[in-house]
Amino acid sequence: MATVNLRLNDLEQILENHNIVMMDFWAEWCAPCKMFGPIFEKVSEKHPDIKFAKINTEEEQDLAAAFGINSIPTLAIFRDKILLFKQPGLLQEKILEDLISQVRKLDMDDVRKKIAEHEAKEHHHDHDHDHDHDHSHAN
Repeated sequence: MATVNLRLNDLEQILENHNIVMMDFWAEWCAPCKMFGPIFEKVSEKHPDIKFAKINTEEEQDLAAAFGINSIPTLAIFRDKILLFKQPGLLQEKILEDLISQVRKLDMDDVRKKIAEHEAKEHHHDHDHDHDHDHSHAN
């Protein structure tokens, strides 16, 4: 078995110690999850360098809430501790393999640069431009 069950207190360590982490959010009662589980497991066997983690949303409600999971199965993919992909739905093996290929090809320096640019733009737009700039200290 190449997948691990992920708990909230293991999250930071797993992200810290693995370049690519694939997360499958699922539940025992979810029929599509039961269909996706074997696909996730099969693909995990082909990529021993990637950490494949399963999160049972019934047992790990805090972790599911932290990721804003409201539909399962949901797949989340991290590379270099950056969330690159999060999407609910049952994915076929070919699509999962394609996602892995795309994640491997990403220029993470470029990704970090785009994140920094986006955050700078967000910060700039959040700034209140209506405040008074009169800072005279006249007595």
